[in-house]
Amino acid sequence: MSIEKFQYFFDCCVGRWATERTYHYLTAQEVERSRTEFAIEPLSTAAKSKVLVDNQRPSLDNVESLCGFHLGFDTVSEKGERVSQQLNMLFVPQGNDAGVLTGDYLRDRAYEEAQPKVAQFRFDPSSLELLMTTNYTRIVSVDSITLIEPTLRIRRIFNYHRPPEGEPLSKLALVGFGVEQKQMQPT
Repeated sequence: MSIEKFQYFFDCCVGRWATERTYHYLTAQEVERSRTEFAIEPLSTAAKSKVLVDNQRPSLDNVESLCGFHLGFDTVSEKGERVSQQLNMLFVPQGNDAGVLTGDYLRDRAYEEAQPKVAQFRFDPSSLELLMTTNYTRIVSVDSITLIEPTLRIRRIFNYHRPPEGEPLSKLALVGFGVEQKQMQPT
């Protein structure tokens, strides 16, 4: 069943990770590399409820069982630019079509816009891929995390110029690729 695989995916995600990414800025014809270190911790039930409130969503009876995380990250680009951010996220399943889980992905602070944000997610238990689609003001970000093994993930980020309402995504602005490795704690 996809809920068990979804929980497994998130259980594997908890911990400290390091990633090497390459970003291709298609509009400017530039390529940039960066390194990100981040930590993922489970959210308390109170913090999950706050993410719902921040996104003007009603409280849920099953909030404690939802997958929710605190994410903190520090990125350094090859040019020496630094970005650090912390945010809380909550995944609220709403559908299950042929085993593929879909729902809302809520954040108390979005990556591109510093405000609460509701996006959509799709989780395929057969490939262990989490696909998140966020509509920002100027772009639509399609972010994929595929769990290869409990300590290795592959990341793909496609940012499209936001099309007029009802039109399909067609014009890429940025493509990013990354290999994410879990940092094992010394024993």
